[in-house]
Amino acid sequence: MEQCLTIVIPTLNAAAALPRTLAACAEAEAAILVVDGGSSDATRAIAAAAGCPVLPAARGRGTQLAAGGAAATGHWLLFLHADTRPARGWSAAVRHFMADPGNRHRAAHFAFALDDPAPQARRLERLVAWRSRRLGLPYGDQGLLLSRALYEAVGGYRPLPLMEDVDLVRRIGRRRLAALPVAAVTSAERWRRDGWYRRSARNLLCLALWFLGLPPRWIARVYA
Repeated sequence: MEQCLTIVIPTLNAAAALPRTLAACAEAEAAILVVDGGSSDATRAIAAAAGCPVLPAARGRGTQLAAGGAAATGHWLLFLHADTRPARGWSAAVRHFMADPGNRHRAAHFAFALDDPAPQARRLERLVAWRSRRLGLPYGDQGLLLSRALYEAVGGYRPLPLMEDVDLVRRIGRRRLAALPVAAVTSAERWRRDGWYRRSARNLLCLALWFLGLPPRWIARVYA
């Protein structure tokens, strides 16, 4: 699988989370490309020590993902946040998806999970599962697996200041999205820091503003 899959990870001061994510990614023995937006901590050193090439890019997840997608060499691409690590056994699920020729024009995402035992985390996971299944709107912290052919056909990531993940999956379309039978575990630090309900409400507001057609730069101000 290492010759056909490239894992693209955008980073910005991700030294605390990146080692666990890279360790989880090692299960697949795939190529890993770290796209760094100007970290001032040990992020780049950690990536280099793990043998991962580091691509400098302008700060901003959308910009970094777009740069990584353009530079990646694999026939298949897996975009993964630096604080999101696929659960054990994920590589078998990815391999199975890629082996089906019919999936060349489909994309897949992991189930959403948080590394927190709080009841609020379980409720949020159920809400995200519903959103992904019913609305076809997985977010970037669920990962995104797709062939380079599909990625290029839909125009790839755009260098947006926010909502770059929603923008891409909307162009892919709900009917071309599939859920992988394995979770990707994301750090719950942002929810613990901002408050479970406050952060969830803000995310929902940003999504609503996106569908109302507000420019991403305006939504980014709300998010910040």
